[in-house]
Amino acid sequence: MKKTTIIILAILAILVIYVISSYNSLVTLNVRADTQWKQVETQYQRRFDLIPNLVESAKGVMKQEQAIFTAIAEARTRYSGAGSPNERALAANQVESALGRLLVITENYPQLKSSENVQSLMTQLEGTENRVSVERMRFNESVQSYNLKVMRFPSSIIASIFGFDTREAFKAVSGAELAPSVKF
Repeated sequence: MKKTTIIILAILAILVIYVISSYNSLVTLNVRADTQWKQVETQYQRRFDLIPNLVESAKGVMKQEQAIFTAIAEARTRYSGAGSPNERALAANQVESALGRLLVITENYPQLKSSENVQSLMTQLEGTENRVSVERMRFNESVQSYNLKVMRFPSSIIASIFGFDTREAFKAVSGAELAPSVKF
């Protein structure tokens, strides 16, 4: 009887250790994904901080392109009001679309391209766009690691017991692969 009790206690101890380890792993991966999303938002904020300066610099030269400036302002407002990561991603994609049109326009205005202010801001914006891309990729990697842990057996049992659900990765909106068109 004593040997059987020891074996049962050992099995229970191993099971408890596994449950605790799985739970802690799920929490860690979930927090890591949240943290990575904050990095994406940090780069979005950098982008939004640069945009007004770029727009003001370009406005002086391009009075007739008011529609682009309006689209950028509206997209920034939508981003500010977005609550969930998915809403923010959608709003950020709208900003990217408007910025793409602005970039095409600046290529067609030699006096704007030669403006030192605009050139500096464009370089900073291009760097920020690269950072956004990298941070989105890292976010998706974090979400993938978390989702794999949530879905794989036997940790999927622990995940369902403690209410861990899969998370949605960042996805580009439909049509994001198409270059913006600008007509004069």
